[in-house]
Amino acid sequence: MQSGWLPASRKEIELRGWDEIDVIIFSGDAYVDHPSFGTAVIGRVIEDEGFRVAIVPQPNWKDDLRDFRKLGRPKYFFGVTAGNMDSMVNHYTAARRLRSDDAYTPGGKAGFRPDYPTIIYTKILKEIYPDVPVVIGGIEASMRRLTHYDYWKDKLEPSILVSSSADLLIYGMGEQPLRELLRLLAKGIPFSSLKTIRQTSIVIAKDDSMPVHNQFKDVSLNSFEKCLKDKKLFSENFVMFEKESNKIESARLNEITGDLKVIVNPPFQPMGEEEADRTFDLPYKYMPHPRYNKKGDIPAYEMIKFSVNIHRGCFGGCSFCAIAAHQGKQIVSRSEESILKEVRKISELPDFKGYLSDLGGPSANMYRMKGKDMRLCKVCSRPSCLWPAVCRNLNANHKHLTELYRKVDSIEGIKKSFIGSGVRYDLLFPEWNKNAGRDEGEYLEELVTNHVSGRLKVAPEHTAPAVLTHMRKAPFELFRKLKKRFDNITSKKGLKYEIIPYFISSHPGCTEADMKELVAEMKTLGIKPEQVQDFTPTPMTLSTLMYYTGIEPYSGKKVYVAKNIEEKRRQKEYFFWYKKISKK
Repeated sequence: MQSGWLPASRKEIELRGWDEIDVIIFSGDAYVDHPSFGTAVIGRVIEDEGFRVAIVPQPNWKDDLRDFRKLGRPKYFFGVTAGNMDSMVNHYTAARRLRSDDAYTPGGKAGFRPDYPTIIYTKILKEIYPDVPVVIGGIEASMRRLTHYDYWKDKLEPSILVSSSADLLIYGMGEQPLRELLRLLAKGIPFSSLKTIRQTSIVIAKDDSMPVHNQFKDVSLNSFEKCLKDKKLFSENFVMFEKESNKIESARLNEITGDLKVIVNPPFQPMGEEEADRTFDLPYKYMPHPRYNKKGDIPAYEMIKFSVNIHRGCFGGCSFCAIAAHQGKQIVSRSEESILKEVRKISELPDFKGYLSDLGGPSANMYRMKGKDMRLCKVCSRPSCLWPAVCRNLNANHKHLTELYRKVDSIEGIKKSFIGSGVRYDLLFPEWNKNAGRDEGEYLEELVTNHVSGRLKVAPEHTAPAVLTHMRKAPFELFRKLKKRFDNITSKKGLKYEIIPYFISSHPGCTEADMKELVAEMKTLGIKPEQVQDFTPTPMTLSTLMYYTGIEPYSGKKVYVAKNIEEKRRQKEYFFWYKKISKK
């Protein structure tokens, strides 16, 4: 296996003595060789399988397209990703205003990627190299694998496979399907015949029969054209998609679009600890590529460079969140050994001062949590293990996590490990989680006493019961209970810490009256909200479906939606009532 940086220029390829590249990855992000950056992970996995891989980060799509030609054609395929974020969320605010910065670019500069780079890059590559397969992946492609509502265009769009003309889409966390794809190609199997790899999506002619696979159960969705005409049919598609996405053993979906048929193969089984470790133990450099040395810091890297991802996935099932549909509902945890090894690596980085910024994941506290009887989880289609009540089959014990925190803090060179990820406090109280007990109490005490950097982040999201129901979030009463426990612990320990709640305005179901109720609650608790956001509809979430249709798809009931930009602005302004008072 080669060591050092993955090559990102013709010169670096020549230094390796390569006469051919197996896979070339085009990314909308700068190249940061860190396990939190998807392009680096995919590149390292390809390298780990024994293939020659190169990266073209942030290619110029506006000139003579030399960036798309400079490395030539790969032996097997091009990989295309928009990067760690959906490009439209990266580019625009909830009010559809263009942002002036980009956290995944040196210096935080905007303008180094187009809107929808997955589509733009793929079309360019298809024009220059029409006979070379293109594989797309990442969050932008993953959450557009079927018909979806696009907030920025304010209309339904077909699968990104249709829009881009890509040959294959890998959805979710891509290591397993990517390794399978590479192994089959290495055996000499033609790319065009690879139609049944799990966790991939393809397009075939409308009248072609479904590719044969004896283990797949097929489910047909309403066509793109039918969804355009009838929002209820689009809602039916979403319900089927969400239910199948939440099962460990799910069906193969197909959806007709014009003369084509989009096929989404079921996912792989969730990775075990050993397989997860293999991804995180790859030889990352934990730094941006040297080409950026004089171009300014990359803000997204600066934010996470001293953090450690301990698990993937989320069983919270929040309506507005895409994590479960992308990373999966089942928690994929790393071994303690792998985590501690990474902490030691980070402690040896040149500018490390002894403080880890985060030990977490999509949530801070789901490490090693899973069903007590996994046979039940295999067929369970519940979108959330926590709502409308904590599942009786969920083992949410926090003992492993408390022990992990203490082991990390005992490593030489670690002064303190902070928890920057949001904590699911609904797991900590028996009023919501009947299995919560002494271990959860001990976890909260350990967390507040030793792992808060002055502020503990949590996400109640709202206070109004009806809005919280649409969000699939626990009652606000639990936040009050958390704040009381937090205040008791900090008072007892003599700590001047704050608890910082996250809130969302303009979520489907939220009215101005609900925002007034939220403000009243905040005044009662003495909290001046800072961590707030206006709801942004992103592809293939329940909240986005409700925003577009005005319907709660499971009940069929109408939902109030604040769509007018001015109304959205007014709702968000309620958060800042205290600023208006100070001006007076």
